[in-house]
Amino acid sequence: MNRLLENKVCLITGAGRGIGRAIAERFASDGAVVYVNDLASGDMDSWAADCASRNGTRVVPVCFDVTDSSALKVGLMSVYKSEGRIDCVVNNAAIISNKKLGMIVKSDMERMFSVNVLAVIDMIQTASRLMVRGGGGCFVNIASITGVVGSPGQVAYSATKGAVISITKSAAKELAPQHIRVNAVAPGIVRTERFDELYLSDGGKIDSRIEKIALGRLGTPEDVADACSFLASDRASYISGQILGVDGCATI
Repeated sequence: MNRLLENKVCLITGAGRGIGRAIAERFASDGAVVYVNDLASGDMDSWAADCASRNGTRVVPVCFDVTDSSALKVGLMSVYKSEGRIDCVVNNAAIISNKKLGMIVKSDMERMFSVNVLAVIDMIQTASRLMVRGGGGCFVNIASITGVVGSPGQVAYSATKGAVISITKSAAKELAPQHIRVNAVAPGIVRTERFDELYLSDGGKIDSRIEKIALGRLGTPEDVADACSFLASDRASYISGQILGVDGCATI
């Protein structure tokens, strides 16, 4: 039986840890040829080799800064030259700085917009040109429920994720004639290394938010990865411009 993403060529940004790495693991297990991006290799070489061996595919590190347009183009071209096509890009790379409205530092806000918003537009602009050569493709952008419903203490971050949602909808309409789909996944509270850091310094405030999750548990990186795999697959061939909440029924 063919796996969901058999032989599709996929690039995942911010795949060094957390949700990005879980997405890469899921895509590999679903049969994709996976290019994993992060700023630096770290342990990606050894992990990628192990992931490829376990899943019978290729997992290839490709390191560049998504905010560096020249490096981004070189990275994408290296994938395209090696594979002859790019079928899917998951725009996962992001940074977060949680601060109350009166404490927001402009430099932090500009950095967040550079990574979370401008780099996403740059990636879609550049990668879509390569996808057109192969007859189409898709993007899966990682948004957040904070971009849908807002969150106190996350004004700047929620603004970046709201922008990702708007980008997703507009790009989907613009790229549809080129057979390129654009969707987004909006995770709720997901148990990652970053969550553990925030939880320890939060003084219990996160507990009240967890109580609002109807399914009664935190999300996992694998929950997000499963949604991304579906949207990247041919089973979602008539789905574009959608924001898929992966939040345990927390937003309704």
